[in-house]
Amino acid sequence: MSSAVEPVSCSKVDVPAAGPDPEDAAAPAGHGEAAPCCHEEEEEEEEEKAPQAIDLGPMVSIKEQLEKDKDDESLRRWKEQLLGGVDLNSVGETLEPDVRITSLSILSPGRRDIVLPLPVDATKGVWFTLKEGSPYRLKFTFSVSSNIVSGLRYTNTVWKTGLKVDRAKEMLGTFSPQPEPYTYVTPEDTTPSGMFARGSYSARTKFLDDDRKCYLEINYAFDIRREWPSAS
Repeated sequence: MSSAVEPVSCSKVDVPAAGPDPEDAAAPAGHGEAAPCCHEEEEEEEEEKAPQAIDLGPMVSIKEQLEKDKDDESLRRWKEQLLGGVDLNSVGETLEPDVRITSLSILSPGRRDIVLPLPVDATKGVWFTLKEGSPYRLKFTFSVSSNIVSGLRYTNTVWKTGLKVDRAKEMLGTFSPQPEPYTYVTPEDTTPSGMFARGSYSARTKFLDDDRKCYLEINYAFDIRREWPSAS
């Protein structure tokens, strides 16, 4: 059984209308089409402009965390509440948290879930189609081990015809190690609609923490069309 995580905040993940690119004239996205490399440097520059994380001192293991201030009753209770039922024998003395994104899905009422394959097969890539004006949610499943991960978040950057048209950030939160995976579902949103919104897009999603350590980076491509694709 996984632990459901309540959304902390929500940035719109839909794609605003870009330049003229009607569906009939748009070239179909290549399977697994990579996001333009020329934008990678710009994206990194935006990350550099983000507020610096507060320096909380040197990283320590969970065992050390529990040993520190053990005579302070309020701090001890707070740490136990944060860590929950962590098995200290399994986490050991590891300093770095280990976060594994185990599944990424797009949920839309009345439709079969679109599951992005992990890990991505470089020879096939990732490609899917969404219907314009359709409600959807994003669902992430991930596991945390070894140590607490602070400020886990994901970023999603979308390009159309080589131009960046959207960049979203979502703060997932801080998580302690546990045997069961965590599940995070975003609030419902709606895909854009209209002639200028239809067409082919490429995108890049990253999962990072407060130290900007990247746990997953995935490039994918998708189309927005008038209708859902026919069921195979």
